[in-house]
Formats: sequence, C-alpha cells, structure tokens
Amino acid sequence: MAMASAARADAPHPVPAQAGIGLRAPHHREFLERRPEIPWVEVHSENFFADGGRQLEVLEAVRQTHGVSLHGVGLSIGSADALDAGHLRCLKRLVDRIQPALVSEHLSWSSVDGIYTNDLLPMPHTREALAHFSARVSEVQDRLGRQILVENVSSYLRFPDDTMTEWQFLAELARHSGCGILLDVNNVYVSARNHGFDADAYIAAIPVALIQEIHLAGHTVVSDESGELLIDTHDAPVTDPVWDLYQRTVARTGLLPTLIEWDSQLPTLDRLVAEARRADAVAGARHARVA
Repeated sequence: MAMASAARADAPHPVPAQAGIGLRAPHHREFLERRPEIPWVEVHSENFFADGGRQLEVLEAVRQTHGVSLHGVGLSIGSADALDAGHLRCLKRLVDRIQPALVSEHLSWSSVDGIYTNDLLPMPHTREALAHFSARVSEVQDRLGRQILVENVSSYLRFPDDTMTEWQFLAELARHSGCGILLDVNNVYVSARNHGFDADAYIAAIPVALIQEIHLAGHTVVSDESGELLIDTHDAPVTDPVWDLYQRTVARTGLLPTLIEWDSQLPTLDRLVAEARRADAVAGARHARVA
C-alpha cells in the first residue's frame, strides 16, 4: 500500500481513546457556537463531497478544535460492480483536505449493475468473498494512500454457503488487506440475537491489535407471530445489554475511540454529549477495575 501523504501544515486534532459523537446537520450551528467538551466527531463522508459550500465550511471549522473521523456509507466495497471511480476521487479529495485521524467503511455491499439499494447488505462468509473484499479494500487504501477501517454490519439473514463465521471473515480481512477494524458493538449484539450466536465469543475472537475504533448505537425490537427481530436503527439510546457488552469489550481491548451513533429521531446535542460521557464513564470504570 502507498504511504500516506504528508499532513497539512495546520494538522487537525487527533482522535483519542475517548468517546465522540456523530455530528449531523441539525446540530452544526449549535456545535460551532458552543464547541462542546468532547474530543472528536465522526461525519458521513458523502455529505461533504461538494467542492465548497456550507457543509464543507462547517467541517473545516470543526477540525480546528476537534478530531475528525470520516465514515463512509456509499462505497459498496463488497459489490461485484467496479469501484465507483468518481466516488473514490471525491473521497480522496476530502481526505486530503480534512486529513482525518480515521477513515472507515463497511463490511457490506449495496449495489448491483449500478443500482443502489440504500442499505448495507451483509457479505457471504466464504473464501471467494474474502479474496474479493480483501482485494477491493487494498485498492481503496492504495487510492487514498492510507489505511481504512472496516466496520461489521448488523444482519438479518445468513447465506447457506457460508464457510466461516463473520468474526473469522473480519479478522482474516484485516490480516490480508492491512485494514483496521471498526467494531460496532451494537451490531454484534443485534446479529447475535438475530442468529443465536454468542456476542462475547465474537468479540473475544477478534485480535485486539486489529481493533481501532468502537461504535455504539440504539436498535429497535420488532415482534410478530414468527418471533422477535432486532433492527439496527440508530434512532434511540444505547440499550442496557449493549452497554454491558461494551463494558466487557473494553475490559479486553483497553480504552479505544468510541462513537455514539444517532442518525434519525435526533436528540438534543446535550443528550448526545451525555451519552458520550456515559461511554467514557463505563469504559473508564471497567478499565480501572481490570488494570
């Protein structure tokens, strides 16, 4: 993989091993006016692809006082379609301009023949899919000139031809491509409940050295005559079982950058900051007990 380009003279703040929040447009003005005491934010890369305008002005201002992580949702790395050259050009331009501490995407696909599903669809866990995804991640990293992180997604079905578990696939992907892992603890919990596997076993199987960021979010439980299904909705507080799983996770990994994701039915900025501070308290308390 090509070496990262030299940092800008006005290098931005790092992303420390503390909790940050997802920064969404309804909070932009208040965030800039108040500059809340959190160390970093994560934004969806695609919202800042324009070559100018208010959105980019906000991000340029935020990076002066806070660490920034760019989180992509539209690259569709796992698709059989060719990687979108225009998308990669825009992402490269944004990365070069903002110089974020972290850049991430998803272990998923979302397009067929150029038609997008507007969803993050899970990969089949096969050797063929692993080779395909690893090559594509390597291509993205070469284009950007830097490492990216890949996030596990929630899932609601399994492929009959799977030959390995998701956690095996994710760890092998990181080893083969040199990417890091963004471990979404809520997604692990959602998928574990949906498919009946042990969430703690999943997390225990991921080598600690590969994990560079954690996500926490809320989910929704739906029930009908066929049973119960958990859906990763990002529209509610983190649930108590996910907090518990997070506490056990950081007991193993140590402190890591942790993001509170809340993308719809947005609460107040104060509520988001409070959730981040709770994550710091949970992680700090657990880490202190095991240290």
